Amino acid sequence: MCVKWRPDTSEADVAVNKEGKDINKADLDYDINDWDRFAVEEAVRIKEKIGGKVTVVSVAPEDGESMLRECLARGADEAFHLCDEAFEGSDGYAVARTLVAFIKGRPCDLILTGTLADDDCGGQVGGMLAAMLGMPQSSLVHKVDIQDGRANIVRELEGGLSEALEIDLPAVLSIATGINEPRFVSIRAVRKVAGLDIPVLTSGDVGLEQSQVGAAGSRIKIEKVFMPPEGEGAEIITGSTEEAAGRLAQILKEKGGIA
Repeated sequence: MCVKWRPDTSEADVAVNKEGKDINKADLDYDINDWDRFAVEEAVRIKEKIGGKVTVVSVAPEDGESMLRECLARGADEAFHLCDEAFEGSDGYAVARTLVAFIKGRPCDLILTGTLADDDCGGQVGGMLAAMLGMPQSSLVHKVDIQDGRANIVRELEGGLSEALEIDLPAVLSIATGINEPRFVSIRAVRKVAGLDIPVLTSGDVGLEQSQVGAAGSRIKIEKVFMPPEGEGAEIITGSTEEAAGRLAQILKEKGGIA
């Protein structure tokens, strides 16, 4: 189970930093990626149904430990923190390579990720993991049933359609939001995992050179980040019903909507 520690911009005034290649994250709160929260819940539900062990791993800075403890409180059995200054600036490819280096030494039947990351909406890591590991993969999965070494899944398509698939295990599944309702994390559960050991691994611990991770090992180089230009404000039509209807008709004529 792979999770991401990302900045929460839902209620923040986002601004570009002085380098012009990222947003200013100094005053932002961080949290587990929302898509990944559903994936963690699905992993725990699968364990509760058919048995097994849920291992959570994340490439994250030091404060990402709180996210991993939340995952343990949600029912994961163990967590690993891939934390190294060399990982800073990693794109989806470098993150996937780091996760693969960790996963290869640990046999598994199923790898779950969120379909997207809330911050960059890249949606790349799940597919790259599968390609590097030589496993089948599917994204936007909103139903999973594990039976006899196969995953029977349903994934979302465009236009409100869905697709049913049968995938041999081991496999990588990227989970959609809404697949389940993540459980409430009680204070008791948080206290229970507070003292559990979460191993911290560096790039060297997973067998990678520093040139293979971070900005040096990335395939994408960000040239510039900027805020989109502000569009024209909406016109609020006032007056009586007749006056508003007349103004609306005038606007439609000016825009070519009616002759």
